[in-house]
Amino acid sequence: MSNIFKNIKYYLLSLKEKNLREKLKNTTKTSFSNKTSKTIIGSGSNLTLNSETKKLIESVRENVSAIVKQVDCNPEKLLEYIKAANTPVYKINNADKILALLKEEEGLITEQHGLRALYLSICVGRGFSLKTPPMFVMREGVIDKYYMLHHFYRWYSLKSDLPGFEYEVQQKFKRFLIDNSPSAIRKFSMEDIISLKEAIARDQEATDFVLKYTKSVDGSKNVLDKIKNEGGASV
Repeated sequence: MSNIFKNIKYYLLSLKEKNLREKLKNTTKTSFSNKTSKTIIGSGSNLTLNSETKKLIESVRENVSAIVKQVDCNPEKLLEYIKAANTPVYKINNADKILALLKEEEGLITEQHGLRALYLSICVGRGFSLKTPPMFVMREGVIDKYYMLHHFYRWYSLKSDLPGFEYEVQQKFKRFLIDNSPSAIRKFSMEDIISLKEAIARDQEATDFVLKYTKSVDGSKNVLDKIKNEGGASV
């Protein structure tokens, strides 16, 4: 996805946010909160209290850097770390095709509910369940280390309790990736936009980390090619 299209999507989302902020100044709904930040809509200005979020973002970056250095970004060792943290890891045949029906990709699968959870639970051998925890689902075989690093970073952000990984938020995020037309964006509420921007931020943070790591290791001018999912879904 080219930068110009990313910028257009973000611009449209920002316009919608600005319009909603103006409307909300005349309503009783004046604040929106997530796990680590709070946005307050005021008559004169808007204030986002997110010092805790910023601290967690920096902590994730530092900790992942240390882990990656320790294991030399070995995908299997990163998976071992994930397993040790009590996150299930499943390697199954045709994982890519199975996940495609959920519009998911191999790697980190965030919490699922309802029929989505039931389908996933059966496919990975967890039995019948209408709610599944975050997990990794992949095919057997060699894992591209940069692809794995992107998913590992997102997983570590999730485990660190950064906002943007909640089930409802992730579903909105995936719908946004599929359809981010002006007509679709017009349907977003203020809370939708604030939560969506958190999900986008988490993906962008993972992408930025992988790009910087790739540059430091390979010194390549074409580091974007190293990320199999084209750098995630940043806007």
